[in-house]
Amino acid sequence: MFKKSSIYPPVFFPSVLLIFVMVFICAVWPEQASIFFKSIQSYLEVKAGWLYIVGVAIFLIFIIFVMVSRFGDIKLGPDHSVPDYSFKSWASMLFSAGMGIGLMFFGVAEPVMHYLAPPDATPETLEAAKEALNITFYHYGIHIWAIYAVVALSLAYFSYRHKLPLLPRSALYPLIGERIYGPIGHAVDTFAVLGTMFGVATSLGFGVLQVNSGLSYLFDGVPNNPTVQVVIIMIITAIATLSVFAGLDKGVKRLSVLNLTLALLLLTAVLLLGPTVMLLQAFVQNTGGYLSDIVGKTFNLYAYEQKDDWLGGWTLLYWGWWISWSPFVGTFIARVSRGRTIREFIAGVLFFPTGVTFLWMTVFGNSAIDLIRNQGATYLSEAVSSDVSVALFRFFEHLPFSTALSVLAIFLVVTFFITSSDSGSLVIDNLTSGGNEQSPAGQRVFWAILQGVVASVLLLAGGLQALQTAAIASALPIMIVMLLMCIGLYKALQDDRLKLESVQQHHTGVQFAKTSISWKERVNILVSHPSKEDAQQFLNTVAKPGLEEVVKIFLANNTPAVITQHDKRVRLLIGNNEALQFAYGLRIRAFTMNGADIEGFASEQDYYRVEVFLEHGGQHYDVMGYTQEQIIADVINQYERYLHYQHLSNSELVTD
Repeated sequence: MFKKSSIYPPVFFPSVLLIFVMVFICAVWPEQASIFFKSIQSYLEVKAGWLYIVGVAIFLIFIIFVMVSRFGDIKLGPDHSVPDYSFKSWASMLFSAGMGIGLMFFGVAEPVMHYLAPPDATPETLEAAKEALNITFYHYGIHIWAIYAVVALSLAYFSYRHKLPLLPRSALYPLIGERIYGPIGHAVDTFAVLGTMFGVATSLGFGVLQVNSGLSYLFDGVPNNPTVQVVIIMIITAIATLSVFAGLDKGVKRLSVLNLTLALLLLTAVLLLGPTVMLLQAFVQNTGGYLSDIVGKTFNLYAYEQKDDWLGGWTLLYWGWWISWSPFVGTFIARVSRGRTIREFIAGVLFFPTGVTFLWMTVFGNSAIDLIRNQGATYLSEAVSSDVSVALFRFFEHLPFSTALSVLAIFLVVTFFITSSDSGSLVIDNLTSGGNEQSPAGQRVFWAILQGVVASVLLLAGGLQALQTAAIASALPIMIVMLLMCIGLYKALQDDRLKLESVQQHHTGVQFAKTSISWKERVNILVSHPSKEDAQQFLNTVAKPGLEEVVKIFLANNTPAVITQHDKRVRLLIGNNEALQFAYGLRIRAFTMNGADIEGFASEQDYYRVEVFLEHGGQHYDVMGYTQEQIIADVINQYERYLHYQHLSNSELVTD
């Protein structure tokens, strides 16, 4: 098992070494490296393109199945857990880490590109305009988020539900067991580190081109050259370092909320300043077109038309890029999603970012196409074809307050990159510290600075394209691991659901029917509001002695049993196998008179309950007022249900 330390050597040192080797190769021999990696990428697209299409389709079908099935009721954490972040903060972090910068770079460019050269329509026609947005929606729709959701759900589930490290290796536990802590696990986590570093570094390198283009466009005195671009990287890295140093709650969360706020502000401005009614109509129609064509496009390989060049240059390229980013984005999403149900998690991950993306692509894409088709803005077509990085700023020329919009766009691009950099640093630090989320700030700062250094070196040496191609070419092995994740997650969810069904719906009627106290005394207990001292006394004088009697019986039958106590809680453990240990805990919890769960005790109006906690979380029933015999009966009742679950689980294994 992992120890609490600043670094985990089997992942940290190989990752650092391989990063330096890859950067050295791409910096010293950029052209040769680019040709080599492109040849690998082209080979995979031609020979394994069908596998990418099928794999992404499987991810989408699987994740929707999990969402609508009974598995959706399971929580990412104990049964009593609540979300760590509000929906606003959570959604903001999803959006910023997974998609934000792509919208700024391609919001205008991609729809225009498809309008000028569609695969299934005559260029620059009405049909081409419809097809352009349909294709753009497909490339930026729920398929992307299904890819991210597979990784994120697997990591969050095994980490928060089964107390495994928040690492990609943990998703393979149902398949290889304890071997995740060996060479296989080290390799999976190291590969995730490389994918995250190269993905964030190359995006940062290419992204500063857009920032530099925007600054040069707005201010004549700002040159567009590598020196300025390196300075921009240094500034972004410095701010990201401060955010990383501040941590997830104070740094990344606040920046993410700022990103989403500014993005919605820019989106609203363009919507209101442009052809508003037409854009809203187009949004509805574009969404309907996407939904009506989603099955056909999902499985479309152009097998009869043989459009390998278009498919490889667009869909397969996107699928490879999203898959290669999945360890990074998936790990980050998992880290901020504790406490949500699986259904809530999947619905939020799939539909909130997709909805914002669709509206964004409609507002910017349809506006740009309308300018070209109906207002003679042919220069916008030329700008997209010659330099994508400046297309957004040329687009603003046709709107009022164009300078203000351009300044806001530049600021938004920078904040998106800062968020990507600091979230990437947090993920890499998590991976290289063995899942330790409380590692020293200096280690997180190291990774933030290294991202900036890698981006700067490759930008100056011309090796960014080679590294990006290498990252995309790595998608195939990552996809295979993700397919294994789906299998392992399904097996674990089946087992978890079986456990819930075996211990659900606790009924106390039988115990109370056999109690020695009268019904009047029982009513007095039910309407009372015990103090903290009352609850503590009950725990010490009734509950714990009852559990001690249970321990004696199990020990007499040669079954390991032990009691642990920590302040306001006492716990009984039966069995010596940690993975198969029965746990029955009693915990003092504070509530207000209106039933709200509170932390601590704020006033004399509070009251206290002694609630039961099993291995998979709190059961939300109070045993305060039970007799010692009733406590013992409740333990035996829950242990019997636990054995029933074990029997059903083992029976399924034998059947399989």
